[in-house]
Amino acid sequence: MTADNIRQKLEEAFKPELIEIIDHSAAHAGHAGNKGGGHFHVTLVSTQFEGKSLVQRHQLVYQALGDMMKDEIHALGINALTPSENS
Repeated sequence: MTADNIRQKLEEAFKPELIEIIDHSAAHAGHAGNKGGGHFHVTLVSTQFEGKSLVQRHQLVYQALGDMMKDEIHALGINALTPSENS
């Protein structure tokens, strides 16, 4: 369910040309420091990343996910690309 929630929030925020979400949670269950949130990797291709630095792109993704970053997501890998960077 969390991956679906991530997808919905990112689609609403970025209207991406491509969105891919990989759930790595099962591989990390029970490791030190994991208090229950999932491990995910997202790839987004959106024109909204044009002219933005890598840090700014990541900040936009974190903002879009909001409170999910507190409880539902323990770790998040991000590939935030513009359409020209994805070709």
